[in-house]
Amino acid sequence: MKGTSLKFYMHENRNHQHTLVYEWLLEQAKKMGIHGGSAFKAIASFGRHGIFHEEHFFELAGDLPVVVEFIVNDDEADRLLEMVRSSGLTMFYVRLPAEYGVINGEKSMSPRGENS
Repeated sequence: MKGTSLKFYMHENRNHQHTLVYEWLLEQAKKMGIHGGSAFKAIASFGRHGIFHEEHFFELAGDLPVVVEFIVNDDEADRLLEMVRSSGLTMFYVRLPAEYGVINGEKSMSPRGENS
């Protein structure tokens, strides 16, 4: 299938409506009927201001970016972007064309990934 890879970038400690932004974004997408999304934490990064961020063993969480990614159809991507715009959040995003599907999707899988 053809669709969109939509990624949103934020700092892991950023809040919106008393909730971490990445959790808020995933919850809003779920309420919209989006079939899935994932949040990924970086181990090192720098952004537009050139400040380098890196996780160290003794540091508290908070300064590294989290990427929330959705693989959706184009209409769902438009709806997600509009939802973020209307929330008032300022957020960097990337929207790319994607081809997606399920390999061997007709077989049922056990929770451990074994064919049944």
